[in-house]
Amino acid sequence: MLRAAFLALCCAVLSAQDAPTPAPGAFLVAKRALGDPNFIQTVILVIQYSKESAMGLVINDPSDIPMSKLFSGIKGGKENSAVLYFGGPVQRTGAQALLRAKTKPEEARHVFDDIYITGSSTLLEKTIESGAKPDAFRVYLGYSGWGPGQLDREIEAGAWHVVKGDPASVFDPNPSAVWERMIRRAQLRYAHLFVR
Repeated sequence: MLRAAFLALCCAVLSAQDAPTPAPGAFLVAKRALGDPNFIQTVILVIQYSKESAMGLVINDPSDIPMSKLFSGIKGGKENSAVLYFGGPVQRTGAQALLRAKTKPEEARHVFDDIYITGSSTLLEKTIESGAKPDAFRVYLGYSGWGPGQLDREIEAGAWHVVKGDPASVFDPNPSAVWERMIRRAQLRYAHLFVR
């Protein structure tokens, strides 16, 4: 009886350690023990994933740089008080955006649900000129990237929780609360494995 209970507990522990494979639309939630200063308490939206490479955007790291600083020459850009976000440590001189749309915009790529990504300056300008609000449009400087097998190794080593993404969290009006909410969601999921 005791041996059976012990085996069941071991199986539950192993199951809890088996992380799902990331895919576009999933969140990578930094575990509490993650020591990399670039990613402490971050939530990353996976944009693309394969065995060769992976790419994502940190969704909860707003900068203090207003959009108007980058887009002052565009109609409506000078008055735009929204801030730019840091998408990750790679190529912070480049900008790309996440936007919500009912239909796929030209020069954008579908990520999941009604969320699209674009690096097109034409689409960025058009979206700013249309007066898009931060609950449907955010611009990111840089991105988070991984080489062949690197993200898989980090997940196996226990650096990240992989959880299902949701559009409301991507555009949360209080981004500083997103990590705490996601870490609780991930921990509840793992705790559920022990009580089944």
